[in-house]
Parts: sequence; structure tokens; C-alpha cells
Amino acid sequence: MTSEINWLEGGTITSPKGFTAGATYSGIRTYTEDKLDLGIVCSESVCTVAGTFTKNAVKSPSVVLDQQRVATGRAQAVVINSGIANACVGEQGMTDAIEMAALAAAKLGLEAELVLACSTGLIGVELPMGLIRSGTDKIEMHEDGGHELARAICTTDLVSKEAAVSFEVDGVTYTLGGIAKGSGMIHPNMATMLAFLATDAPVDGAYLQTSLSRSVDCSFNMISVDGDSSTNDTVLLLANGAAGGSAIDASSPGADAFQAALDAVCADLAKAIARDGEGASKLIEVVVENAMNESDARVAALSVASSMLVKSAIHGADPNWGRIIVALGYSGAQVKEELVALYINDVCIMEGGRPIPYFKDAVVLSMSGTDVSLRLNLGLGDASATAWGCDLSEEYVTFNSAYTT
Repeated sequence: MTSEINWLEGGTITSPKGFTAGATYSGIRTYTEDKLDLGIVCSESVCTVAGTFTKNAVKSPSVVLDQQRVATGRAQAVVINSGIANACVGEQGMTDAIEMAALAAAKLGLEAELVLACSTGLIGVELPMGLIRSGTDKIEMHEDGGHELARAICTTDLVSKEAAVSFEVDGVTYTLGGIAKGSGMIHPNMATMLAFLATDAPVDGAYLQTSLSRSVDCSFNMISVDGDSSTNDTVLLLANGAAGGSAIDASSPGADAFQAALDAVCADLAKAIARDGEGASKLIEVVVENAMNESDARVAALSVASSMLVKSAIHGADPNWGRIIVALGYSGAQVKEELVALYINDVCIMEGGRPIPYFKDAVVLSMSGTDVSLRLNLGLGDASATAWGCDLSEEYVTFNSAYTT
């Protein structure tokens, strides 16, 4: 039986017991009032750790370092900078990533190998280690510092992204919280996004990795803003067991409750990324039902959510449903046209493979809001999947035409 999930108002990565965080402005990014660009999250004790990383063949040395350290199964802190990606800078990139982690470790009094380092921002520029050295010294750690850290990891994001839930296992209440950044260059598998998650549940390392991989597949790997995948994508999950209780593994009674909590937080953060897509004004949710299998449901939902023509139509509140069906058809999923039903904001547009009468003005009006739902019933099986995207606007093109200038 799955425990009830309770959303925590103002929840963040430091909502779980035993975690602190802090951030500062170090000078990596152009100064504006209240801007932050360097931060740390730390556990009071060594954690089990899990991670998922970009599948781009070109990886930031920070990603490579974290992959090596996550493979040990142990970590205690993460240091993150925004503004510069530490990618495509040669051997210096690994030297700087190692030093960045060591600086945070020295500040916190930890073993350097227990600290992970992440970067996000402009590719092809070396990290300004002088600024990072002085900036690390200025960071003050707080129990509510997750809010600062959520701001510090942002680049083109318009809003910070935070969430936390509590759940119960055998009478013990656990908390799981997280933060994320991402706005542009977003496409499976993850992209120009970072997400950091923490829990005070005592989770076995192997199960932690299995759970995270599953949650990422259903959340961060199901969002699309613009079709690009990046060099730095990272999701990290730390579990310190500070709330006590018995260890949770795949065979534990609390396994399902933990997975449900992790799924909920990851999905919430993923939707926040899609909603905050560069230049976006609408969140698109694509639900595919009754597909032949889960793989078909996933590729179909992602195909529709990623279609530039669908995104453009939704930006203009145009119920051009032919574009949706075309994206479904080329997705690679098994589709029988005569069985397909399509709903836009729960208004049936097509059924049995044929268009049906609907009041167009009402649908246009409903599509003028900030959330647009597309639901496709394939009529072939019982598998389903959900993907999220955003509309494509003139502002997206304008912004990205002058990103470095």
C-alpha cells in the first residue's frame, strides 16, 4: 500500500533533515541585484548517492568527474556554478572541476572525494577559478538555504524551481525535496538542465539508483522545449537516513512509497522546466492512452510534445489538429488511424480516425490559457505515458539569436 504524499509549502532541497545549503554572487555572471551564481548543498553525514547524466557524446568534465564519484556510491555535498558550463575547454576542465570540488570540501571539512561539482552556462569558456575560490569562502550554509541555491543554479530561467513532499513508512515520516534549473536547450535525454534531490530516508544505494533512473525516465526525459540536448545534464539524489527507520531497498515495504514520492517531485520539477521554456507562454501536456506498450506510449507522447508545428499552433491558439496526428504518425509508435481519438482540453476533435463536429471558437478560447492538454487514445492496448512541452514563440527565436552577444 502506497503512503499518502503530502506537498510541503515552500519545500526545497533542504526540507529533509540533515541538509543545509547556501549561495553567493561570485562574479561569474553579469551582476544584477539579488543575483547568485555559486552554491553548495551539504548533508551532515555521508549519503548514498545516485545520478543520471547526459547521453551527449560531448560531456563537460564536471559530468565525467561526477560519474566517477557517483559510481563509488557515497557523497556528502554538491557545489554548483551557473554562467559557465566548463565544457569544451580541454584538460583544464577536469583540473578545474576537481579543484572546485576540493574548495567546497575544504570549506565544509569533508573529504574531497565526497563532493560533486556541477556547472551550467556558456560552452567553450574556462571556469574563472579565482572568482570561484573567493566565492566559495563567502558562502554561508543555512537549513533553509535551498531557496538561495535554487536561484544560484539558474541561467536563462525566469523562475526558480523547487518542490518537496513528505511520506510515511512504518510510522516514520520522511521528506524528499529538490531543485532544478532549465529553460532552453531542453530535450530528452534531459538537456541544459540540472536537478538536485535529497531525502532523509535511509535508502539502499542500489535501489536509490534504480528509483532515480525510473523517475527520470518518466519526468525529465519526457520534456521538450526546443529539441536540443546539452553537455552538462545531471540529476543527483542524496539520501542521508537522518530521519531514522529501517533501510529501504527494492524488497522493503516502503519501496513503493519512496518511489511514488520521488516520481511526484521529479514530475513537478520537470513540468516547471517545460512551463519556463525560453519565450514560452503555455505549458503543453500530451497524454497518450491505450498504446500497444509503454515504449510506444512514450515515443508517441514525446513526438507530439516536440513537434515545432504543434508548438507553433498552440502558441497561436490554433486547433490545427492535423499537425498533432502527423506527429503521432511519424513517432514510430504503432498507430491504426481508424482507432485514434484526439482531445484538445478534453474536447473531442477526432474519434475513430475521423473528425467530428466541435465548436471551434470554444476550443480556441480554451487554448488561449496558460495550459493546453492534448490527449490521444490509440485504442490498441493499455499502456500510457505523459510528456510535457511548451509553445514556440517569437521571443524564443529573438533570445537565442543573440545568446552570446
